[in-house]
Amino acid sequence: MADIQDRQMPIEAHGIIGDMRSAALVADSGCVDFFCWPDFDSPSIFSALLDTPEAGVFQLAPDLPDARRQQLYLPDTNVLQTRWLDEQAVVECTDLMPINADVDAAPRLIRTIRVVSGSATIRLRCRVRHDYSRADTVAEIDGGDVLFHAPGQPSLRLSASQPLRIDEQCAIAEFELCEGEHAQFVLGAMDDPLVAAGACEHCLQETLKYWRRWIKQSNYRGRWREMVHRSALALKLLTSRKHGGIIAAATYGLPEAAGGERNWDYRYTWIRDASFTVYAFMRLGFSEEANAFMRWVRDRVDDCSETPAHLRILYSLRGQHHLPESSLDHLAGHGGAKPVRIGNEAHEQTQLDIFGELLDAVYLANKYGEAISHDGWKHVVGIVDQVCDSWRQKDVGIWEIRGEEQHFLHSRLMCWVALDRAIRLAQKRSLPAPFARWNDERQAIHDDIWNNFWDQDCGHFVQRIGCQDVDGSMLLMPLMRFVAATDPRWLATLEAIEQQLVRDGMVYRYRTDDGLEGEEGSFMACSFWYVECLARAGRLEKAHLEFEQLLRYANPLGLYAEELDRRGHHLGNTPQALSHLALISAASFLDHRLSGERTTWQP
Repeated sequence: MADIQDRQMPIEAHGIIGDMRSAALVADSGCVDFFCWPDFDSPSIFSALLDTPEAGVFQLAPDLPDARRQQLYLPDTNVLQTRWLDEQAVVECTDLMPINADVDAAPRLIRTIRVVSGSATIRLRCRVRHDYSRADTVAEIDGGDVLFHAPGQPSLRLSASQPLRIDEQCAIAEFELCEGEHAQFVLGAMDDPLVAAGACEHCLQETLKYWRRWIKQSNYRGRWREMVHRSALALKLLTSRKHGGIIAAATYGLPEAAGGERNWDYRYTWIRDASFTVYAFMRLGFSEEANAFMRWVRDRVDDCSETPAHLRILYSLRGQHHLPESSLDHLAGHGGAKPVRIGNEAHEQTQLDIFGELLDAVYLANKYGEAISHDGWKHVVGIVDQVCDSWRQKDVGIWEIRGEEQHFLHSRLMCWVALDRAIRLAQKRSLPAPFARWNDERQAIHDDIWNNFWDQDCGHFVQRIGCQDVDGSMLLMPLMRFVAATDPRWLATLEAIEQQLVRDGMVYRYRTDDGLEGEEGSFMACSFWYVECLARAGRLEKAHLEFEQLLRYANPLGLYAEELDRRGHHLGNTPQALSHLALISAASFLDHRLSGERTTWQP
């Protein structure tokens, strides 16, 4: 049987489904071409997005080659529907991963295809390739099901309401459906009794109820409710129900430039990204997720309570910090971009900014969520003391450069934030703290930024000491309340960023050497930060227009990858938490200003 899909689909041609233990990407062709199982950071069993269908894919589609294809989420949920509209038939495939009552239960992928009108021939091809397509997976018939085995890997079962057969280690089927008829397929653990096609009819309704109950907690009522809620639902998919950590993205190895080498593994929890996500959750009223992440962080801090400097910049959801980077040289890469990397060498880097993002999240969680414990405050004191001792050091910065360490403005800024938020929290909760030392160090960082990162000759702040370049991370200066959004020096810096880094509303991170070959696309998070800076500066008309343009760069489902190319196509891992949390922040503030609401004082 010919492959239903024999070429890689664009990054933006995908939706995501998940159960907060793992996630799968579904292309608008009806193919699941990326799926790590059973956990987010487990080896992938479907890797066609990074190679060919031979690397693992679950293809399910009608034989309607000229049909128009559409994808949508069932309203207010993460249940995905792919539709084919043709002269002779309308067919829809509903994909979901049910939320198991037991957080340790293995994920199940449930696919139901139905003919809405007319009749159609349906074709299925399921090729499981364990261990990032490195293992020799064998398929065998077990009753009416197909089992997939590989040495040293967890076995999987495919159950179907239609007869299956095996061809070249693939489960295949071809059958006719008439109007109103449907077929169901369930993929999961070999010994899971719930992997039973035809016995999962209740799963759809239960999964719909779960997501709708969750999103109903949102307090956002603004102009862009659909996009904000889609972003919130995407962020929720990237959280761990069991552990409380939040991954940066669901994928690995997707390139930041066509054919380039910037292909990273984002299936881990970055302290920075997850802390920003907490801010987004808190802004929308989701305190439970923020509290769960704080508990996850507490465990990480407990692991290094004697040496706060050893708090790592990223971890696995289970708390592992040794994540060695390697290449999957047998995979061709998306669009030929190689190497395809797993693991992340950044776990060994020094990035001083993480303390600021973390303590900003701690401050917000305490303001709107659970009050900090006695032991939790002791950990905060240890971290802040470490900031006092280390803020003058060089590091690799927020963008994890692979070159020489530098004195970066953003790292200084976030060290200031760490001290500022700790002081505010101590005052708010009447907690004991070495206020004299902390105030002195906060002032010293403040003076250092104004004295050493303001370049009088070029008339704006600079990325690092010794250069005159600007950086997209500088857009956080007013957002973190270091400088007034209307301060003349900040406005001059904003103008420099517009001149050097902005292209039609798309903002690039930097233009400087980062120790890597090739280029990258514009950065979605920076683009949304730019909108918020414009709004805070009172340039509402421009902010509104730029925001509407950025919304048009989302894929048809409202999802964003990490970056955009010059034509607005998606680049990098997807969906990217940082992109969606920045959208939420920009949408919230811009709507606030457009509605003419007065800003209240926030200590």
